[in-house]
Amino acid sequence: MESNKLIELLEKMLRIRHFEEKVGNLAARRMILGSVHLYIGEEAVAAGVCANLRQNDFITSTHRGHGHCIAKGGEFRFMMAELFGKSTGYCQGKGGSQHIANFDLGILGANGIVGGGMPIASGAGLSIKMRNTDQVAVCFFGDGCCNNGVFHESLNLAAVWNLPVVYVCENNQYAVSVSVKQASLIHDYYLRKDAYGIKGCQVDGNDVIAVYEASKEAVERARKGEGPSLIECKTYRWRGHYEGEFDRHYTYRTKKEIEEWIDKCPIAQFKAYLIENNIITAEKIDQLEEEIKRELLEAVAFAEDSPAPKPEDALVGLFENE
Repeated sequence: MESNKLIELLEKMLRIRHFEEKVGNLAARRMILGSVHLYIGEEAVAAGVCANLRQNDFITSTHRGHGHCIAKGGEFRFMMAELFGKSTGYCQGKGGSQHIANFDLGILGANGIVGGGMPIASGAGLSIKMRNTDQVAVCFFGDGCCNNGVFHESLNLAAVWNLPVVYVCENNQYAVSVSVKQASLIHDYYLRKDAYGIKGCQVDGNDVIAVYEASKEAVERARKGEGPSLIECKTYRWRGHYEGEFDRHYTYRTKKEIEEWIDKCPIAQFKAYLIENNIITAEKIDQLEEEIKRELLEAVAFAEDSPAPKPEDALVGLFENE
């Protein structure tokens, strides 16, 4: 892989990490209200997958979706304004953290419903096929979705209709507080590809290069009309299910388990790899992170200074003729 592409992957991961850390801080200070689900620890998945997509390709996202939005090209200021509930946000402040969408970027929406993005991505895939374009739809979803009916229905229809959809399971080991080991006798969800006769694989979701290469192959297959794929990325969320649930007493996860996964930090591993291979220096990385932090401060100021939505506009945008 070219050096520029590797540095681009690092930048995307750093943008996601710093955005989420800033959002966590703002939520703790009650400057952002409502539920916030952070993506910290899972950055390699969104960055690796979206690096293979064009702007007119589609993605569907989840309640833990800030990383997907950033990786697909979302701007800090419009995202932050949306989280602040301001009219300058991507959804004019009406979507909030769990429902950011922007059709110009191919982001068909994050979704507060577990598995809600799967039929939407499948529908996007059907639209692509009917319009005869070479676009691709990518569906991000968590392990908590894999035992829902919508998972099986979406994969079955995508297989039967040979749709250009890449289904990406972000297996972060827990659906709220329920471990995958408690939820299913099959702990490797990618194996379910065989039930539908589609391609698929499992990768280390903390290895951005592995994620990039696996999704590159799946995306290329989809573009050529060779049907859907199921990719399972084994990863881990560092924070609680939502901000405010810090699991202080380690009721469903042990301190040892969390620390072991933090030691596998996807960004720390990738930084070390790039420095060791003389692709970028530690000083350049520090400079890049400072630039990202400055951009975030500007985004927060933009959000704070933006106007709130007008009450009379509450229903605007809900119907096509508006």
